Amino acid sequence: MTTPRTTPPFRADHVGSLLRPKDLQEARAQWKAGTLPLDALRAVEDRCIAAAVAQQESIGLRAATDGEYRRAYWHYDFVSGLDGVEIYEPEEKIQFQGGVPLTHKLRVNGRIGWSKPVMIDHYRFLASHVRTAVPKQTIPSPSVVHFRGGRDAIDKAAYPTLDGFFDDLGVAYSKAVAAFGEAGCRYLQLDEVNIAYLCDPDQIAMLKARGEHVEGLLDIYARMLNQAIVARPPGMTISMHLCRGNFRSTWVAKGGYEPVAEVLFNQINADAYFMEYDTERAGGFEPLRFVPRGPKVVVLGLVTSKTGDLESADALKRRIDAAAKYLPLEQLALSPQCGFASTEEGNTLTEDQQWAKLARCVEVARDVWGGV
Repeated sequence: MTTPRTTPPFRADHVGSLLRPKDLQEARAQWKAGTLPLDALRAVEDRCIAAAVAQQESIGLRAATDGEYRRAYWHYDFVSGLDGVEIYEPEEKIQFQGGVPLTHKLRVNGRIGWSKPVMIDHYRFLASHVRTAVPKQTIPSPSVVHFRGGRDAIDKAAYPTLDGFFDDLGVAYSKAVAAFGEAGCRYLQLDEVNIAYLCDPDQIAMLKARGEHVEGLLDIYARMLNQAIVARPPGMTISMHLCRGNFRSTWVAKGGYEPVAEVLFNQINADAYFMEYDTERAGGFEPLRFVPRGPKVVVLGLVTSKTGDLESADALKRRIDAAAKYLPLEQLALSPQCGFASTEEGNTLTEDQQWAKLARCVEVARDVWGGV
């Protein structure tokens, strides 16, 4: 018999991003075209976020996000707010499966720091609109600033060696975590896709071809994460989300978690892990045997956010049972495998299908664990 969870993550949870409503999409397009002032866009965002929070609560979710409605990207909007980091449009773009290009990249043009409160106002607005749910804030992991461009995207005058770069990045993130804590945030998620990418031999080969030092990279990422996590105040839950790419329902990487599992679960001081498990690309549940017995929770991403087909409750229960052979049911929970809109374009499903999937998570959690 499992016990009810009083702190996040909850038995039914979700990664964070939601499909943008049509009126929000239209408002952003008008703002980009210069025909809508920023304050008018903000008013539309505010209204849509309030509605999304109410919808999350109405279907029984105990944690609610702002759907990342104020962002164009799950990662670039936050990290480009750090000192020394900027977004730019390169000639050679990141390619997802099917030849779908991501149109922007990051580069480091100076010393990295945290001198302004990036997205703290986003959290405060969310927190002011929840009624029954815990407000959940999502930010990208620090590894994003390194993995996407590597040494070539980091100014050599600012950072002759990467040691100083990783140190500054870890310090900036520790200040970010502390700032969210000071704003009252008690549920913070670090979206850490790049550790999952390290499970893919093709991604490792890409890094080597680019001239990166791959040996020890996982340990460097783990140290930066821990440097951020240690700054959390008492009572803050920090979760990590791992996936293999999510852009317009396409993906980048493949491979099970085995190569990173021991470090991921035992050397990174996160409280919970949102694990992509919707397809065979993520491998089996065997790596869950590395999770220490105790308070850490693995949220099984069994419901896909990439298509609108609704998973059957029975099929989800069977997969939860399979995972419970490697980690006690008490340490498991359920969610979609990723967000529904890692970028503002969103995945190829409807809003009704999105909400049906989240409601299915709630339904199954009540059946399996006796509550959400």
